[in-house]
Amino acid sequence: MTSTLIRPRSGKLIAGVCAALADRFGISRVLVRLGFVVFGLVGVGELVYIGLWLIIPKAR
Repeated sequence: MTSTLIRPRSGKLIAGVCAALADRFGISRVLVRLGFVVFGLVGVGELVYIGLWLIIPKAR
């Protein structure tokens, strides 16, 4: 588990938000992506994803 939350340059699908969260908390990227899909069906996943996309810095 890393101590910082940074969007990676590799291993991302759209913006790297799910990859950053998975790396930070040490869980599978697939599980985080599935979680966003489920929350997206409820209606809040898209807003959270966009918010995190704006907040989490990109790796250099």
